[in-house]
Amino acid sequence: MADTAHLNKVCTQVRRDIVRMVHGVSSGHPGGSLGCTEYLVALYFDVLKHDPKNWTMDGKGDDLFFLSNGHISPVFYSVLAHSGYFPVKELATFRKLNTRLQGHPTTHDHLPGVRIASGSLGQGMSVAIGAALAKKMNGDNSLVYSLHGDGELQEGQIWEAAMFAAANKVDNYIATIDYNGRQIDGDTEVVLSLGNLRAKFEAFGWDVLEVNKGNDMEEVLKGINTAKTHVAKGKPVVIILKTEMGNGVDYMMGTHKWHGSAPNDEQLAKALAQNEETLGDY
Repeated sequence: MADTAHLNKVCTQVRRDIVRMVHGVSSGHPGGSLGCTEYLVALYFDVLKHDPKNWTMDGKGDDLFFLSNGHISPVFYSVLAHSGYFPVKELATFRKLNTRLQGHPTTHDHLPGVRIASGSLGQGMSVAIGAALAKKMNGDNSLVYSLHGDGELQEGQIWEAAMFAAANKVDNYIATIDYNGRQIDGDTEVVLSLGNLRAKFEAFGWDVLEVNKGNDMEEVLKGINTAKTHVAKGKPVVIILKTEMGNGVDYMMGTHKWHGSAPNDEQLAKALAQNEETLGDY
């Protein structure tokens, strides 16, 4: 059974990392990063079958994760570091000259844990499907996971990939949609309504699950583990994860304005005061 108390402590530290990273260079994307913290911590610290110390690009025998909405790199880097992929102190280099921790993940610097360059929205699902098919061809029974922003679903390539996955019975794949209802220009309902996501994915031939409390660790774990019971049944699986952008920092919640804005000194202090140090700052 998962130690949710410990996982929540990891989440608190990850939130500290996120706000400190973007504050340090006055750039980055804290909103979505904070909102996806529970999901990524649950995945990397409890669900994923992986070996950070012996990481390989092909990932044979390991579960694979692909971050499609690459702008939430702060949470991804923090979780990778605390999982043991690279030193936590390297988080201090975020977005700085010659860093391996670019604003959007890249592969040319060979940062352990990163298998694709992401940030060009809409592409991650296609890559994840390819990886899942490769595992099938190789007789590898491990799973492939991916994460996508809800605004990202306005990209046509997502739906081409969704159609392909169902038609080819890519049933060793679990996609998750960060459904916070906000994107850089405002609410998704205003920018370009997503409609009924469950009905859309079901119409495309997917098995759909919903997690209504995407910032509740127990609910997130339950959702991912339930999704795992739906694999190998002929359909790709998607989790619609309802989160709050900026969760854990009160003044960042309830608005899209912190999608891509960094806190100033006073705002950083407030954010850190709301998230006490648990694992040690970098």
